[in-house]
Amino acid sequence: MLIPKSTFLFFDSLRKNNNRDWFTKNKSTFKDLEFEIKLFGDEIKNRLNNSDFIDRFKLFRIYRDVRFSKDKTPYKTHFGLYWNRTKPQYRGGYYLHISPKNSFLACGFWDPNPKDLKRIRQELLYDAEALREIIAQKEIYSTWGSLQGNELKTAPRNFDKNHPDIDLIRKKQFVFKISFSENEVCNKDFINKVEEAFLLIRPFFDYMTEILTTDENGESII
Repeated sequence: MLIPKSTFLFFDSLRKNNNRDWFTKNKSTFKDLEFEIKLFGDEIKNRLNNSDFIDRFKLFRIYRDVRFSKDKTPYKTHFGLYWNRTKPQYRGGYYLHISPKNSFLACGFWDPNPKDLKRIRQELLYDAEALREIIAQKEIYSTWGSLQGNELKTAPRNFDKNHPDIDLIRKKQFVFKISFSENEVCNKDFINKVEEAFLLIRPFFDYMTEILTTDENGESII
């Protein structure tokens, strides 16, 4: 199953002609591409569900919400695909971004609510060794690289800034990301690379799920 090369040509043209008249004239092309991307997303969902618990695949709408944005162009110039793990039993999600010169996979926790973020930080305060071992695993690191995400400049309130694991505790996001060229995205083997990358990151999701479904005493909260 292939991502059409014409996807990038379409978005290049849309970026230069981001207006309703142009989009209306080219909407049939967009709908054809959207159909192919949905097939790709559904296939990834089916594959993941062989060993994971995905309750929903979402292809984000191309229409931008311009109400609170300085950029008033009406259309996004990318496809965004998201696979949601079945909550509350399983935490985390997988994302694929397809855009000219900016295609990538991402996964993790990019907007944890305050309660979840506090719980993660509490766990890291007591013991961060398990997380460090996971993110240092050879297969995970060689595929996904380092753990990323926005972080505080100093320690969160009521946390010691000199704690040995403060580099993890001050994070506001816990995210992994892999960038791809357009040729890689359009390669026939890309769907297998996506599947393999998502499967490799499961130990990280399992670790976070265990934390976020238990209290500080390890008792289930679901």
